[in-house]
Amino acid sequence: MVCCWKNGRVRDQGNEGGTGLAGFRRYTWWAVPGTSVALLVLFTGDWILDGAVPVRLRILCAAALVIEVAAVVVLLNRRMSAGGQPPPRPPAGWPAAGALAALVLALCPLALRDYGLWPIAPAIMTAVAATYLDGPRRRWLVIGAVLLAALPGGAVSLATGDGRLLYAALFPPGVTAFVVWAMLGPLWAWDIAGRLDEARRLSAELAVKDERLRFAADLHDIQGHHLQVIALKSELAARLAEADPERATAEMREVQRLATDALRDTRAVVRGYRRTSLDDEIANATRVLASAGIDARTTADPAAVGETARHLLGLVMREATTNLLRHSRAHHATIDYRVTAGVARLRVSNDGVLDSPDDVPSGTGLRGLAARLAAAGGDLAWTRDGDRFEVTASLPAVPAEEGRAGEVAGVGEGPR
Repeated sequence: MVCCWKNGRVRDQGNEGGTGLAGFRRYTWWAVPGTSVALLVLFTGDWILDGAVPVRLRILCAAALVIEVAAVVVLLNRRMSAGGQPPPRPPAGWPAAGALAALVLALCPLALRDYGLWPIAPAIMTAVAATYLDGPRRRWLVIGAVLLAALPGGAVSLATGDGRLLYAALFPPGVTAFVVWAMLGPLWAWDIAGRLDEARRLSAELAVKDERLRFAADLHDIQGHHLQVIALKSELAARLAEADPERATAEMREVQRLATDALRDTRAVVRGYRRTSLDDEIANATRVLASAGIDARTTADPAAVGETARHLLGLVMREATTNLLRHSRAHHATIDYRVTAGVARLRVSNDGVLDSPDDVPSGTGLRGLAARLAAAGGDLAWTRDGDRFEVTASLPAVPAEEGRAGEVAGVGEGPR
């Protein structure tokens, strides 16, 4: 894979090829610099080779043609390297050299009253200059160039009285407008493609960042819960070590089991396979709270819910249990889960709150879960009334996409 440095940033040419921009760049190069050079060489070159043109003018125009061709190639290549970014500054000296060469290539044919040839070189340099300007300034430059193109030929025709005033005044503006349109159109398309490619790259980066945040939230949910329970049971075992060695040993075995579960769950999160089960989390919360001496009363509706609801509500159950152990000295806790009118609702409350966990940083704990439930069409709220704290989560029992998938899966099965 080959990388190159352009305009202060690394561009991956392998990736550019993968998005089709390499081929589009080649097309744009031939459509803009290639066509411009072809017009200059074909029309001006034919005039230079005309034996009826004085030799001095032919030599002067040949030198001017070489300079303008070089200026057009250098300036347009630099402009195309922006790839949808704001136009860069043109290389020093080349705009002035190109403009001077275009002036020579215009005055020499105009002196011989060649009204069809003289506007080509100035029109090309006008289009090149317009590519480096923003919208309003570009518009005024093009309008001004088209209007001014009528004056030189018209003035020469009037001065010489050759009877070609209409052609001399109207054809050059038409040539100028056509050349500018033919050059700016493909460059505009190239800029749009560059911006779309940049948007695609940013979208991919945001997807990676979102996945990292999701992983961090899952890791917080798992490790925070397990470590809190391990700390609680370790403290309990330390207090029981002398008074009740057998129970202390049992608690340490439970600590060992929890540590093993935490390691397994962490590995599963890394692999992206782990899905939290609400039923398991309710059962685990009841067991853990009982071990902490908290009377936990549970009411659970056995109604089936979608995988998304099971996973997210399981995370809420886990976070609520962790916060209950960490932020309260509760004696009683209530876990109520039921499905009503297609909405799965989970309430977890306790009577011994010390401080509210609603000041955690955004993206972790209850605030992070609230954002995830909102994205899934649900809601998460927590309230405090004296020493009582309650967490309420609600989600559609079966999200629309899961319901449609189930309907599609059942089509055509028939009776069994």
